[in-house]
Amino acid sequence: MRVEGRTGDSQIVVVPHTHWDREWYLPFQRFRLRLVSLLDGVIEGMEADPRWHFTLDGQMAAVDDYLEIRPERRERLAALVREGRLAVGPWQILHDEFLCSGENIVRNLELGLRRAEELGAAMMVGYLPDQFGHCAQTPQILKLAGIEHACVWRGVPDRVRTRAFAWEAPDGTAIRTQYLPEGGYGNAASMFEEFEDGASLLPGRVAGFAEAMGRWYPAGGPLLAMYGADHTAPAPDLADRVASAGLPMRLDTLAGYFAGETPSVDGLPHVRGELRSHARANILPGVLSARVRLKQLMGRAERLVERYAEPLTALWYTGDAQRFLDLAWRRLIEVSCHDSVTGCGSDETAEQVAARMAEAEQLGRAVCDLVTAERAATVPLGSHLVFNPTPAPRTGLVTLDIPCEGEPGLETGDGRPVPVQTLDVAPTVLDDAVHPASELPILLERVYGRVLFGQEIRDWTVSREDRTLTFHVTSRADVRFDIGEVRDALRDADGDWRVRILADPRRTVAALVDVPALGLTAVRPAAPGDAAEGPVRAEGNVLDNGLLRAEVREDGTLQLRTPSGHVVEGVGRVVDGGDLGDSYNHAPPSEDRIVGDPLAVDVRPVWDGPLVAALDIVRSYRWPASGDLTRDARSDAEEDVTVTTRAELRAGEPFLRLRVAFDNRCDDHRVRLHMSLPRQAGSSFAEGQFAIVERGPSAEGGFGERPVPTFPASGFVAAGGLAVLLEHVTEYEVLGGRELALTLLRSIGYLSRDRNAYRDQPAGPQLPTPQAQCRGERAVGFAIMPYSGAAPGTDVLQAAEAYRHDLLTAAGYGRAATPLPASREGLSITGDGVAMTSLRLRDGWTETRMVAQSARPTTAVLRGDFTEATRVDLRGRPGIPLDVHDGTTTLALRPWEIATVRFRTP
Repeated sequence: MRVEGRTGDSQIVVVPHTHWDREWYLPFQRFRLRLVSLLDGVIEGMEADPRWHFTLDGQMAAVDDYLEIRPERRERLAALVREGRLAVGPWQILHDEFLCSGENIVRNLELGLRRAEELGAAMMVGYLPDQFGHCAQTPQILKLAGIEHACVWRGVPDRVRTRAFAWEAPDGTAIRTQYLPEGGYGNAASMFEEFEDGASLLPGRVAGFAEAMGRWYPAGGPLLAMYGADHTAPAPDLADRVASAGLPMRLDTLAGYFAGETPSVDGLPHVRGELRSHARANILPGVLSARVRLKQLMGRAERLVERYAEPLTALWYTGDAQRFLDLAWRRLIEVSCHDSVTGCGSDETAEQVAARMAEAEQLGRAVCDLVTAERAATVPLGSHLVFNPTPAPRTGLVTLDIPCEGEPGLETGDGRPVPVQTLDVAPTVLDDAVHPASELPILLERVYGRVLFGQEIRDWTVSREDRTLTFHVTSRADVRFDIGEVRDALRDADGDWRVRILADPRRTVAALVDVPALGLTAVRPAAPGDAAEGPVRAEGNVLDNGLLRAEVREDGTLQLRTPSGHVVEGVGRVVDGGDLGDSYNHAPPSEDRIVGDPLAVDVRPVWDGPLVAALDIVRSYRWPASGDLTRDARSDAEEDVTVTTRAELRAGEPFLRLRVAFDNRCDDHRVRLHMSLPRQAGSSFAEGQFAIVERGPSAEGGFGERPVPTFPASGFVAAGGLAVLLEHVTEYEVLGGRELALTLLRSIGYLSRDRNAYRDQPAGPQLPTPQAQCRGERAVGFAIMPYSGAAPGTDVLQAAEAYRHDLLTAAGYGRAATPLPASREGLSITGDGVAMTSLRLRDGWTETRMVAQSARPTTAVLRGDFTEATRVDLRGRPGIPLDVHDGTTTLALRPWEIATVRFRTP
């Protein structure tokens, strides 16, 4: 039999594989049980028959998970990799490209390539079979790792009509990309099925496959047949079936298929930027807002490890914390999986994902504690150390607990006063009660070492005349204490005794501190000077810091006004609507009921300046209690809901901070925060994964789901002169060009619904997920910033950097007489639009990564205590040495170029 496509004879390359969701509708360990059984069979089959080839889904996680259970099979598996019959890597895990940081994507690829090479070889193909769309910089990331081919399914636009196209990153890097048409990574999954009576379906199915695929191969070439599906193994006798079919077919790995393909992009259609089209396959955009708490946990953990723990260790630690950092990255990469951080799994899966995210955050925080503790030992007791995570000088607000009896005062080591504002005054009487003497031994058991009521005992007195025991406690004491002496002083006590626990006077203050680039500054208590003068004030319903004025309107929304006269109305409207969809796709009921107007509004003062001023805006609503599937509507029953929005202005910040909090007591709904735009917006700009992506007002449709124009943003989203700075990846939509809506919460009760009004096909099993209703206390933070110009500029980038990366503080615990250390700079990275994404120790060097977040060429200037620098690729392989003069080097960057530099200190 001849296999003919539209271009004549066609050879079919059959790639046996499995798509392995590490966790999804079942939790990790239950799927791993199946994985072990599957790979046991694959290894034994490949060893018995040299014709076998197998591709392990492009991710090393499946290999590692298997070898953890079957460590004795490592060499057997590695032998198959070395023979080229088992293809592994290049990723550690198949991630979601929009719900993790760009740096997470790089470390994922770095780890996967290293682990695969330890087994013999990595599949040098950017295999991305099931991600829900693809971020714009993926071509550049792959090329910088030495990968010449990509392979994708979802998100490919309609204008691609051939099996290959040139996918171009914003910087102009293009990679030859294989599209998986006619069924994606399972386009040949049913090719080798047979009837029970032995009749073969193969000839007819092969002919149909060749006909369908031939349309995508106008220039001919071997047809790629992906024989596999979710969690499935190939037929044990597959090689025999192929051999006996008498057809032009061969078994190979995906790496083997691409070995015969040129990496050239000449003559191919070009597609620039991200792939988020709904034209060819569902991209399931509802995962952006399913289980929002997972997105919050992910953002917080990534930020702590990437921008605090690693830079602190690289610049300021004399010990070795690498094992802790490696473990943190393992957890971050694991949870970036496209069925993990997305929140589209079972409730059990979501719980385990959240736990691993928390573990990554805890590891990052532990490393921060380790480094700051070493440095804080040189800072006197009562003083504070401040770290700046930004590679440029910062003046920022920190919250400190300081000892003071009256008005507070702070100063730097060279005696410069630091502006302060009291936020809270701690009580000095922690306990004052009368007890019979017989209870005194029991009361002394409250003392743990030298700690009493969470503070350390610095002094104590016993007055037998007054029958009074007094403890004086402070946050940290540097005097000797022996509880035995207290017991001796109370020996033979009788009658009733007064026991007092008195704390030294302390205040919580906001302090405005100057800190060098990636550097350290220390501040200490000082005699109060003149009252702090600052531009921030709160009067009635108005906040003003000289850079921005915010006024609360009667409906609880805010008006913003800049000194240049820009006015923004309607900021912060809370809108609740129904959602009868699932974790993959939002779907409002046909009889929806939208609630946007509060029943009551109350404005409460919090702080009134001069460094920080804040108001709480308390709004009351009645939201429908749930959805009603029978009526395709929302329920008549309602719940009272109170939404509290804290609006805050700080000295020197050109943006308004907002934190929206409420107790979600309802099901089947979506809550969004709306902002009116100062001017009509024809597009939006979203920062994320090494780029700022401009998007139009609509999404391309054509397949089986509604092409809703909801999109992801990581650092900020901007449209029509208004930018919203973000703490984590957030779903947004521009409504009619005049309003920006950000999703605070999406409550859904199913992993997938068999009938979803916004999607034709089920996206998974119809599994109840009651925890995905996200009941309970919820809080989300944003910052709102007006901007000038058609697109957000460097000022918005700098504001997003400052908003996401607060200054870090640590209490000093050195001897009180220790002199305050001078401020020290760590590393400075400057340049118009240049953003640092990583700073770490690697292979005996200090390595930093940056990206030119600019549509124009720019120059990065690096300054620090180094004498040697070289540019490297993403795998750390050296490239061009850089000239270093007086600890400074420069690097010319293309628009949107990612650059990695290593340097050594003397």
